[in-house]
Amino acid sequence: MIQVNNLIKWLNGDERIERILWFDKEEDIAFLIDVKENKMPIKYRLSYIEDMLKLENIAFELSDKYINILKEEEIPTLYIQYRDKAWDVIKQIVEKEPYVYISKERRKLILYISKKLNISESTINRYLKRYWCRGKNKNALVPEFKNSGGRGKEKTISEGTKRGRPRNNSQLLGTGINVDDNIKRTFKLAINKYYNTSSKNPLTAAYQLMIKEYFRNIENQQDLLSNDQLPTYEQFKYWFYKNRNYKKEVSTRFGSKKYEQKYRAILGNTNNDVLGPGSLYQIDATVADVYVVSEFNRNWIIGRPVLYMVLDSFSRMIVGFYVGLEGPSFIGAAMALASVVEDKVKLCKEYGIEITHEQWPVNNLPDHIIADRGEMEGKNIESLVQVLGIGIKVTPPFRADWKGCVEQNFRVLNTHTKPFLVGKVDDSFKERGDKDYRLDAKLTIKEFTKIIIKTILYHNNSHILREYDRSQFQIEDDVKAIPIELWNWGIENVSGRLKSLPREIVLLNLMPTGSATVTSKGIRFNGAYYASKESLGEHWFEKARNSGSWKINISYDLRKMDYIYIKKDNGRDFEKCFLLEHQNKYKNKSFDDVQYLISREKLDVNLMKESELQAKVILIDDIERIVDAAKQDYQYTNKSNTERLRGIDENRKIEKQINRGNEYFKIGEEVGIDRKDNMEEQNFNSNVMNELSLLKQRQKERRQQSNG
Repeated sequence: MIQVNNLIKWLNGDERIERILWFDKEEDIAFLIDVKENKMPIKYRLSYIEDMLKLENIAFELSDKYINILKEEEIPTLYIQYRDKAWDVIKQIVEKEPYVYISKERRKLILYISKKLNISESTINRYLKRYWCRGKNKNALVPEFKNSGGRGKEKTISEGTKRGRPRNNSQLLGTGINVDDNIKRTFKLAINKYYNTSSKNPLTAAYQLMIKEYFRNIENQQDLLSNDQLPTYEQFKYWFYKNRNYKKEVSTRFGSKKYEQKYRAILGNTNNDVLGPGSLYQIDATVADVYVVSEFNRNWIIGRPVLYMVLDSFSRMIVGFYVGLEGPSFIGAAMALASVVEDKVKLCKEYGIEITHEQWPVNNLPDHIIADRGEMEGKNIESLVQVLGIGIKVTPPFRADWKGCVEQNFRVLNTHTKPFLVGKVDDSFKERGDKDYRLDAKLTIKEFTKIIIKTILYHNNSHILREYDRSQFQIEDDVKAIPIELWNWGIENVSGRLKSLPREIVLLNLMPTGSATVTSKGIRFNGAYYASKESLGEHWFEKARNSGSWKINISYDLRKMDYIYIKKDNGRDFEKCFLLEHQNKYKNKSFDDVQYLISREKLDVNLMKESELQAKVILIDDIERIVDAAKQDYQYTNKSNTERLRGIDENRKIEKQINRGNEYFKIGEEVGIDRKDNMEEQNFNSNVMNELSLLKQRQKERRQQSNG
C-alpha cells in the first residue's frame, strides 16, 4: 500500500531512491523527491507507480537511513538553534500542500518568504530539499555538523598561550586566563546557584556572586585574585549562552507553569478536518471496573488496571490499546501509541489469539492526535512531536466531549465485558456485612488483556455504529457502519493521512527510559539481570567486577520485561538485551508484575523478621541451659593446667574407643539372644573395659617417669 513518506527504489538500472511526499488517488497525482540528488520534487501519475510496483520495476525500501530521528534532549543546543532558524523560514511554505510541489506556485512562496525575511532563495531551497528528503519532520533540518572534523572536541589549550581575542590593555590588566574544564564546572555551578533560581538574579549579579565565592585569595580570604587570574564577564556570558537551556532557565526562574503557558513551542492546531483514516486519532484512559491479581501468585490482589484506547476518528476503528498499572500518564499514553505501529497478528499471537492481517490492518501513525491536557501537554510530548512529526490537539479543561468517540467506546466496552468478569466493581457494595467484591479477583493483567483484545476484534469487525453519520458517497457504495468497512473504504477512496516510519524507531522513541547498572552479574534493571551480544563480546561484566559498576541509559517495554534496549547515538540503531537464564521467573511478565514481586518479597522478609527474632531468642535460651547444666556436672580436680592439657591425645583415643561401642550402625529389627550369647557380649564388654583400664595405667606410669 502506497503511503506518504514511503521510500521506493527503482530497479531499472540507476537504482535511484525517491520519497513519496504527497499523492491524490482521485487526481492520479503523486509527488516524489530523489533523496540522493539535489533536485526538487517530481510529479508522477500515481497509477504509473502502482503499475511499476506490479511489474516489480520498483520496490519499497524498508530501511530508511535518510530520516533523522532524535529526541529533543539528545540534540545539542547549537543544532537546535540552527534547526529552529531553518524551520521558521520554511514552515509557512511546507504547509501549502500540494501547491508547494508545483514549481510555479513554489517560486511565488519562496519569493514572498525571501523578501519578508531577507534571506536568499538558494538558502530556502536548500532547507526545503533537506526537509523533504529526510522524512518531512522538523528534525530533518538538524545540521550535519556531526560529519565534520572534530566532532564533540574542543580546541586544546596550549600551556602559556591565551586563546581568544587579546585584551586592549594587556600590559596593565594582564593576558587573562583560558576557560578550562575546572572553570567551566565553576560557571555551571554558579549559573545553577545564582541564576536559575526563583530570585531572578540578572546574569551580571550571578557573575559577581561567583567571583565572590570561588575566586578568593588562598592566603588572604578577604582579597580576590588578581585581574590576570579572574575569568572575565564576557567569558562567563559566552559559556552561558553556549550551553543555555531555555526550558530549565524559564522553569526555575518563573515556574514550570509559566513556561508551559508562554514560552514552550506551540504544537499542533485544531483547524484540520478529519479527511480520512489516520487524519485524527483520539486517545484516552480509564480505570477498568475490575480488580486483578498478580501473575506470580493469584492470591496477591494488585488493584484495578488502567485501560488506554486509541481510536481513529474517521472509521471508529480501535487502532491501539494498553492495559497495565501505569497512568493515566504520558508513559501509559506512549505505550498505547506504541501498540498502534505493532503488527497486530504478532501482538495477538503473544496472547494466544490467532487472527489474520485483514481483521486488524493497522500499523501506521496518524497525522494528529487529540488527548487530555494532562497526558499530551508538557515537556514529554515535545519530543514525541519532534521525533515522529505528529500534531497534537489538546482538549480544554472539562471538555471530554471533544473526544467523544473514544469516551463512548469505553462505555460500549464496559457493557460487553463487565457482566462476565470476576472481581468486578460492585456499586451496590454499601451495606455492612456484604461480601467484598475485591476478594473475587481471579484474572491476571495478561488474562484481562486477552479479554480486551477479543472485545476490540468484535468492535472492529462486527459492531454496528448506530450513531455514525455516513456520507453520501459511503451510502452510494453501500458501506456498512462497521469500523473495518469504514476503514477499508477510506483507504481505498480517500487519501487519508497515514504516516509510515520504521517500526523499531517508533517503538524505541515511545518506550519509557530508565537507568540500568552494569555489574559483574549482568545488566541490572528493575531487579532483573540482562546481557547482550555486545556486552558479552566486549567483556563488560569482567570489567565491572574488576573496575566497578557503571550506569547506562536503556529503554524498556512496560508490557513485557523479557528484553531491554540500549539506544545508539544515531537514534536509529539499538542493542537488544535479553534476560539471563536464571532470571526466568521474570519471563513474559510485565514491568508492574516484576515490581510487585520485588516489593512483595521485601514485605514478606519484613513480616518474617519478628518470628525469626523470636526463634533466635529461643535458640539462645537453649544454648545457655545446656552450658549451665555442663557447668553443674563438672567436677574440679587438683591437677594442674599443664597436666590436664598433656593428656589430650590419650584421652581422645580412650574416648574414641568407647564411642565406637555406641556408634555402630543398627540395621533391621531387634532379635532375642540366648543366655550364652548374652554372656559372650558381657565378656566382650568386660575385656574392652579391662584394656581401657590397662591403657590408662600405662599412661599414668609414663607421666610419672617423665616427671621423675
